[in-house]
Amino acid sequence: MKKGSIIILIIAILVIIAGVAIYMITNQNSTNNSSINLKTMIDTIYKNSNVELPSLETQKIGLSDNNVVSSYTFLSNNDNVEELVVSEPVMSSQAYSLVAIKLKNNANIEQVKQEIYDNVDMNKWICVSAEKFYITNHNNVIFYVMSYEDWAKPVYDSFKKYVNNEVGKELEKSENSDYELPPEMIVQ
Repeated sequence: MKKGSIIILIIAILVIIAGVAIYMITNQNSTNNSSINLKTMIDTIYKNSNVELPSLETQKIGLSDNNVVSSYTFLSNNDNVEELVVSEPVMSSQAYSLVAIKLKNNANIEQVKQEIYDNVDMNKWICVSAEKFYITNHNNVIFYVMSYEDWAKPVYDSFKKYVNNEVGKELEKSENSDYELPPEMIVQ
């Protein structure tokens, strides 16, 4: 009977080990996709960017108001958004916006990223506009920054370094400064 108890004990231990291994593998996959703490990520990116930025406020944005979410994401709806964290100047006279968007697991990341790229308003501030817009993703987190190139590029590069350059398709846009004033505003 002692031999039977030992065999049962060994089988029980093997089942527990297999269960723990399966849990660890499953948890590792979900960690890669959704456990990034966006605020902590942004704080680390700033520390490592070696650029002097204006006084910024980083905050998690609630998803209940589609208009507010759209004002940061430029998406037509927030159906695919799981979490949204933005970092912008306390004084809004500076053209700077960093946005991290965690998407739901079933979202088409490239399609969402392209929609943001197509709809981004680099002139969303009064009297100033962003020179550069950079967007990419790491797993299900879309990251974009737009500002003056001297601010945007180091922050963008710091994000890529933070995720060990494991990024998706990278897109960038430059300001179109060929504005035409309406005829009624031209002084003759």
